[in-house]
Amino acid sequence: MQQTPQTTLALADLTDRAREIFRQIVDAYLASGAPVGSRTLAKGGGLGLSPASIRNVMQDLEELGLLAAPHTSAGRLPTELGLRMFVDGMMQAAEPSEDERAALEAGLAPGVAIEEALSRTTAALSGLSHCAGLVMVPARELVIRQVSFVPLSPGRVLVVLVGQDGSVENRLLDLPPGVTPATLEAATNYITARLAGLTLAEAMARLEGEISRDRATLDALTRSAVAAGLAAWSADATARPVLIVRGQANLVEGEVDIDRVRQLLDDLEDKAELIRLLDRARGAEAARIFIGAESRLFSLSGSSVIAAPYRGTDGRVIGVVGVIGPTRLNYARVIPMVDYTARTLSRLVS
Repeated sequence: MQQTPQTTLALADLTDRAREIFRQIVDAYLASGAPVGSRTLAKGGGLGLSPASIRNVMQDLEELGLLAAPHTSAGRLPTELGLRMFVDGMMQAAEPSEDERAALEAGLAPGVAIEEALSRTTAALSGLSHCAGLVMVPARELVIRQVSFVPLSPGRVLVVLVGQDGSVENRLLDLPPGVTPATLEAATNYITARLAGLTLAEAMARLEGEISRDRATLDALTRSAVAAGLAAWSADATARPVLIVRGQANLVEGEVDIDRVRQLLDDLEDKAELIRLLDRARGAEAARIFIGAESRLFSLSGSSVIAAPYRGTDGRVIGVVGVIGPTRLNYARVIPMVDYTARTLSRLVS
């Protein structure tokens, strides 16, 4: 993982003693979620230091912005900057076990539809990480069986698209003045005769080619109806990638800060913003980590996102898989797990 300049500076400022005390505080916090006090470290940390000496180091770490005290007399917690430094420069990653790898691959049985396999794998990742799991699904290339235009009012029609897989979708569409029921019938007949069996992109390309070669026996209004009907889905499909989220209930288990959980669950409802966040991980070679305020979407809930891209047969990124949970994650375990899941999905879609 690439270190930020801020992280590099903080690492260079730490002595070996401060580094070890900081590591033990982060490890204890990630295990318990509770502030860590100097007496606890003095008794069980094997540091050979008095509580007073440890408190002095903790104060130095706090001044560097790596630790914070929730209350005056309480122990210390790592800040988001501290967690970032730990993840980038101090964490010892633990690769998924054989049982974990088997669980993540269990949904990839032969004959399982890709959407179902993606959903199962994401659910397995959620269960193993105790987070909410999510995956951006590659856009489905819808193949046209039939398109119908149903007049609703002058200039307003309902376009009904039936796919080869039996799916049916509707769109409301505004058309230019002068479009008559006969125009719409001609548009329907043209699509059925000339464009059925093609994807939306292929249909648009054929329509443009036939018009440019003057082979489309359509008047101007019929052409506009056909083009508008196809464009209604083409634009929509690229604007709304499919997002699968599984395991939201994991975010509630063992969590005492109900307000934080409520905020996080509200954030998860904002699918468009969540997709934009995941898009930021598409260019990464491995898992990308967003801690707290590093993600505008989850800054209020104080949550972390770990996401990694997965690729198709040509090596092109076609989706992103990841988890969302509290900043108190077992990063050393979950980050390699997300990476492994991304590699597993790449094999599935290759």
